[in-house]
Amino acid sequence: MKIFVTAKPGAKEERVEKIDETHFFIAVKEPPVQGRANRAILKALAAHFGVPVSCICIVSGYTSRQKVIEVDK
Repeated sequence: MKIFVTAKPGAKEERVEKIDETHFFIAVKEPPVQGRANRAILKALAAHFGVPVSCICIVSGYTSRQKVIEVDK
């Protein structure tokens, strides 16, 4: 399943908001340095969907706030 994510790195608190079936807003505390925010986003999504982090990968948007992420259930 592909989902579309708007990321907010460097937030005060972490949260995952579901906008609709395929769009999410994710705020993480990690800064966007050396992929730390991307790893935090993947961990937050894994916890939200109840799957291992290895089942989630970024398809596009590694350096953008707008990301397309593939989730294998």
